[in-house]
Amino acid sequence: MSRGIAYALASAVLFGMSTPLAKSLVTDISPLLLAGLLYMGSGLGLLLLLVGRRLSAPHAFSIALPNRAEWAWLAGAVFSGGVMGPVALMYGLAAIAASTASLMLNLEAVFTALLAWFLFRENFDRRIVIGMIAIVSGGALLAWTPGAWRGGSLGPALVAAACLCWAVDNNLTRKPSAGDATLIAGVKGFVAGAVNLSRALLLGHRMPAFSVVAGAEGSDFSVTA
Repeated sequence: MSRGIAYALASAVLFGMSTPLAKSLVTDISPLLLAGLLYMGSGLGLLLLLVGRRLSAPHAFSIALPNRAEWAWLAGAVFSGGVMGPVALMYGLAAIAASTASLMLNLEAVFTALLAWFLFRENFDRRIVIGMIAIVSGGALLAWTPGAWRGGSLGPALVAAACLCWAVDNNLTRKPSAGDATLIAGVKGFVAGAVNLSRALLLGHRMPAFSVVAGAEGSDFSVTA
């Protein structure tokens, strides 16, 4: 297996784990605050990785920066995929089951392709269209459970909106994609996380408190906002 395929599979596994884990936290933490914390954490982690690379190989270390025009595209990607998308997903997760949200996230690939075809004039053929229809149909069939959307359609609509935001992000990130991937993802996470974290704190949302309670049968880990 090539390294690229291994990275892609690992990314898919980690992304799949993120939705149920976020669902377990969003019941105790404000969705806006949680979106900010998650992206801030990812951004800091990636930027620290860059620092580690610099310290471990100071002479061989180099970063390919986006050019001046590409920073504007990256700013749009940060706003769409880093600021708006995570918030929409967290509020959607607060309203629907994690399994339903996970299946609906397949819409990101469909929206990404549609924007690439109709806005950026990329080529497509019949096989790709059939594949996209299969993704949407299969996801809808698996996600549909009688009574699952009893609370209304706001939750699914928010998850779909998050997918659309990330689709815009994916297409905008094409322009600066020749730059260092770690730097681009780190900047996106840190800036977007800082924006949403600041918004949450200005709106009066409290930072979560973590505690470990020891009992007769072991320790329980809890999060309170």
